[in-house]
Order: sequence, then C-alpha cells, then structure tokens
Amino acid sequence: MAKILGELLFLLEYRDEEIRLQYSETPFALPTNLKIVATMNTADRSIALVDTALRRRFHFMPFFPDTAPIDQVLRRWLTDHAPDLLWVADVVDRANAELADRNLAIGPSHFLRPGPTEEAVERAWTYSVLPFLEEHFYGDPAALERFALDRLRAGG
Repeated sequence: MAKILGELLFLLEYRDEEIRLQYSETPFALPTNLKIVATMNTADRSIALVDTALRRRFHFMPFFPDTAPIDQVLRRWLTDHAPDLLWVADVVDRANAELADRNLAIGPSHFLRPGPTEEAVERAWTYSVLPFLEEHFYGDPAALERFALDRLRAGG
C-alpha cells in the first residue's frame, strides 16, 4: 500500500505539508477542503496490516445493520420499491440474529438493486451472502444450514 499510496497517506496524516512526488518535481499538496468518505468491511481479516495503517490516520464511524441509520434501510427501500419482498428484511434480520459477531452481519446492500424480484433475491443470497457465510463457517456445513434462505424465510 505504501508503494502505491505512500505520498497520499503521508499527506492525509500531515495535511499542512507539501511534497514532491516520486516521478515529478512538481510540488504537491492536498486541498484543505478535501474530505474522504470510504467504507471498509471489518469482517475481512486478510487486510489487517492495511486496517492498522488506516486506523492510525483516519476517524472511524461504525455502521452496523442492527443500529441506526442502517437498521431500517432495507425495510424502507423494499417498502418503496418492492413491498411484496418485505420478507427479505425479516430474513436478513433472522440471519444476523444467528451470527455471533456483528462484524459479520449481512448488510442491506446485497438487495438494494434496481428492479427487485424474488429471483434476484435468491441469486444474491446464493452467490453473495452464502459464499461470505461459507467462508466464516469453513469446515462446519451444519452451521451453514441455519442460513438456508427457505429456512429463514419460513421463520427460522
């Protein structure tokens, strides 16, 4: 990361400094009004060193699917775009209740897609949500069975 973003990371930490880029003699500084808003998946432990470097330089605001302002996003979006799919919000809530670690919680973004259909929900669950959970429950297929879409949709 330092080889690619080293100058930027330095300037983000020392906002009042000016540097010369590695391949340029042109002075470079960040504008004073620059704000960076980014997201980060805390469940991905393979980036622990990057995570540490970023946490030293930035403020963090946690957003979890079970707390405001995220907790009602999916339900509101489905109410506006696909009221017949409101059951999806219940399924996500049930699945998240089964997870012991809120850093692994399933967020609403898997389902916030244009033209929502039941098939699209099933596809997102099968090819996005379940593979993520499968990685977490590696070697424990019985645990993964708790997250079958039909089971959760039926109420648990």
